[in-house]
Amino acid sequence: MKKRLGVNIDHVATLRNARGEKHPDPYTVALDVLKAGADSITVHLREDRRHINDMDLKILSSDKSIPINLEIASDPKMINIALKNKPSFICLVPEKRNEVTTEGGLNLKKNKNKIKKILEIFNRNNIRTSLFINPSLQDIKLSKILGSKCIEIHTGKISNQIKQKKNYTKELNKIKKMCLLWK
Repeated sequence: MKKRLGVNIDHVATLRNARGEKHPDPYTVALDVLKAGADSITVHLREDRRHINDMDLKILSSDKSIPINLEIASDPKMINIALKNKPSFICLVPEKRNEVTTEGGLNLKKNKNKIKKILEIFNRNNIRTSLFINPSLQDIKLSKILGSKCIEIHTGKISNQIKQKKNYTKELNKIKKMCLLWK
């Protein structure tokens, strides 16, 4: 399996938005990142538009030389925006208004019917869709059953363990095991 590097450029837009200016420009940064060797660009169009906004997505998506991985909530409005812009990839993520960053994986068990329908829509439109999940056997199995083409695993727990200088070996091994089970 080929390893691929995707670079998230959300905070380029966060900085631009904080300054109230047009610089730095996410499109220019995306081109630079790809030129430096990245395989794709990730952007998260949040419902509150705190990072990337609709115009950023339109500009990035209109350049078909840029492989875009669009992260969105499983919200009908976001789904329509995604279908309109036709990114190369989509990742469904949970989203809470007050979180700084995504705090965990999708609740697949609670939302399986809704997520299955969304995956069917994107699959019919030839958009490879992944699910942002927790590193658990249940989530791996449900992702496959629901028809996800790939997954992205939430690594918040191991990140916190490393930050707190705690032993993270067990969590790392769990993540590795889940990756192997996905194959």
